Formats: sequence, C-alpha cells, structure tokens
Amino acid sequence: MTVTLFRAAAFGAALALAGCASNAPETRVTRFHLGQPIATAQISVEPRDPKARSSLEFGNYAGAVSAELAQHGFVITPGLARSELIAIIDITRGTREALAERSPVSVGIGGGSFGGNVGVSGGISFPLGRPRSREIVATELAVQIKRRSEGTVIWEGRALTEAQAGSPAADPAATARRLAAALFKDFPGESGRTVTIK
Repeated sequence: MTVTLFRAAAFGAALALAGCASNAPETRVTRFHLGQPIATAQISVEPRDPKARSSLEFGNYAGAVSAELAQHGFVITPGLARSELIAIIDITRGTREALAERSPVSVGIGGGSFGGNVGVSGGISFPLGRPRSREIVATELAVQIKRRSEGTVIWEGRALTEAQAGSPAADPAATARRLAAALFKDFPGESGRTVTIK
C-alpha cells in the first residue's frame, strides 16, 4: 500500500513539474554574426555601463552568461583581465508598455536591426517601483562579443521575455538564467532570424 501511494505521489509530482515546464514564459531571441566559426578563447564579461559592475543585477546576468559561454568552450577571465574577447552585457527591465514605447535601434553587424519596437539599448532601464500584480514585466538581455584589440563585434544577440509581476517567472535570478540559456542555445545561432524558445 505504501509503495502504491509513493508511486502515485511521484507520478503526481512529475505531472506537476511537466505542467510548470509547459507554462514557462517564451523567450524571443535574435542573433547576428559574420557567418564564420567563432574560435573560443579567453573572454571577460563586462557591463555596457561600467558603473553597473558592482550591482546585484549585473552579477546575476554575468554569472548566467559566463556559465553559458563556458559550456561553449570559452574560458572566463576576471573582469579586469585583458582578454582578447569581451562579452558586453546590457539589461533592460520594465513594464511591457515602457519597452514597447522605445524606438527600434539598428545594431552593428551588417547594419542589421533587431526589428519590432525593441532594440539594443544604450543602458536604458525603466524603474518598476512597486509593480501591480497584473502588470507584465518585460526583461531584455543584450550581449555583444567583440575583439578588444580592434573593437570589432563578431557576434551579438538579444533575448526578450515577459512575465506577470510578482510571479516566480518574474524572479530576477530565474529570468537571468532563462534569458542567457535561450540566447546561447545552439550558439552562434542563425544570423538575422528571430526565434521563439520555450
């Protein structure tokens, strides 16, 4: 009897987890690169705005991006090391309406654009204050990989997700991991195409 109850409980837990996974927010990802293999090397992860280096938010995203880069063979160096490659991180978080009001921004490689009404920001963020429980929070992670010696961007991408304010899916640390995983899935990804990742 106990074994039967245990199996039933385990099955119920598995169904619950499957339900949670299926309800995970979607992430829209767009990437640009030169269409050539990207040789892995030492890389440092830095914020677009140097003043953000000591912030908890940057720490969350730097950790998530570093973990993804390491899985693809890059060797992460301390932020002040002079690695040849740099991964520059920019985070934008705010209400869906605030992000939708931004103008599209053209980005570096090939003059491409991220399209829609969301582009790579120059460090813009929208303070949430105390979001209302029904408010939708949008978070965007943009990353550029560039050569330090010449400043050439060799890969860039952005990932955008939305979640209801106050929900577990809107948790900043969980959002950082979700966005980084989506952004670097199948790295370097198809250049110029927007894909939706669940």
